[in-house]
Amino acid sequence: MSNRKLKLELNNGDGNKISVTISGRLKRDKILHILDFIELLDGDSDINEDKSISDLSKIDKLQLIINRKFPIGWFNSQELMIAYEDILNEPIGLSTVSTYLYRLVGKRVLIRSGSLAERRYKLARIKRLDKNTIIQL
Repeated sequence: MSNRKLKLELNNGDGNKISVTISGRLKRDKILHILDFIELLDGDSDINEDKSISDLSKIDKLQLIINRKFPIGWFNSQELMIAYEDILNEPIGLSTVSTYLYRLVGKRVLIRSGSLAERRYKLARIKRLDKNTIIQL
């Protein structure tokens, strides 16, 4: 893996600016740790502390977990099911997870790859060219 440079800049509603620059060998787990650290600095609450989480539908809960645990890179339905059960302490069937993943792909929230036995998903990246034009990368 070649040396790379990653720069993250975030502005919150309070006027605070967080800027982080990292260079070197970047791996997925390191980037996720950095994103967790930035979230702590920004004061965002953990998914377990969200008061309205119990009011959300299962598909909305799955989307929250995907955004939190798998913001970059690929994951499969089994990994998502385990994360859901670990974070929310409630069971969910693998077929339920697969159904909702299929729906999220249909809504273009996720992209999928691989054969049926090796299916992987990741968040779709969207680029806004202007107010009316959006492209999916």
